[in-house]
Amino acid sequence: METAASKPIDRRAIPADATESTWAASDGFLIRRIDWPGGGEGQPVRGSILFFPGRGDHYEKYLETLEQWHRAGWRVTASDWRGQAGSGRLGNDQVTGHIGDFGDWVTDLAAFWPQWKASTPGPHILAGHSMGGHLALRALAERKVDPDALVLSAPMLGFVGPLPPALGQLAARLMCAIGDRRRPAWKWSEKPGEVPASRQALLTHDDERYADELWWREHRPELVMGPGSWGWVERAYDSMRGLFAPGKLESVTTPVLLLGTSNDKLISMKAIEAAAQRLPNATLVRFGDEADHEILREVDPVRDRAMAGIAEFLDRVAPPQ
Repeated sequence: METAASKPIDRRAIPADATESTWAASDGFLIRRIDWPGGGEGQPVRGSILFFPGRGDHYEKYLETLEQWHRAGWRVTASDWRGQAGSGRLGNDQVTGHIGDFGDWVTDLAAFWPQWKASTPGPHILAGHSMGGHLALRALAERKVDPDALVLSAPMLGFVGPLPPALGQLAARLMCAIGDRRRPAWKWSEKPGEVPASRQALLTHDDERYADELWWREHRPELVMGPGSWGWVERAYDSMRGLFAPGKLESVTTPVLLLGTSNDKLISMKAIEAAAQRLPNATLVRFGDEADHEILREVDPVRDRAMAGIAEFLDRVAPPQ
């Protein structure tokens, strides 16, 4: 007999139990969110998870993961970052992603965290993918949030490429100085908003899950985002370098789970490994050629291992209260 917990998850529909709304940042900026109530069918509430996606992402891409956590008993919330997905734009057009400073996003998270924590049952877990993972770790290191545990999927702690971070930031700073820092830093497509054919090779081996993202972009055009701006690139380098400042990661005693893959063509696995070595209470789950950047949207054997690793970690470090 099929139950609610065993029913296949429709990755192209907002689950019936989930509610979409907005929350207001300290300056009044409205940011999208989605919430699931706690506890699956006949289950007590396990705790609460707050999830943030990566650069250019939207929470629709992670409905499968969020719904799976909900069915496991967690009360789940996911949110956009200001300036992307369904939460407006900060650049000169509707495709380029821009931010004045990554600290603006940390400030938003710091404002949302106590509101969310006060309205949800513990233990409280903060999770993020890529840029979302970077910002979650930075907010924790700067004592802006106090989760019981942190889950990071391919966190943006360094870029893949030959340039050391200091030189990369210097180059990006030069590009900002000689032109509009809000202009795109890399080519997207001949047609604005059209996804390059080679993009999937950077993200996932799973054709169907990749197609889900394109489906959401078609049905919710406001989600479409292309390259980051030169200002975003320069500020990203600055934020990543700041996170590796002496003593900063060492000061984080909260349990942290990091998922990373040596096959990532966007984010440096060496930087993830370096962070794991410096974090006093870190667990690192490594993937290889079988996984691209979007580990939580990979083929089933990869994704199943990642989700099982997250569940085991949370059972160990954040048992039900």
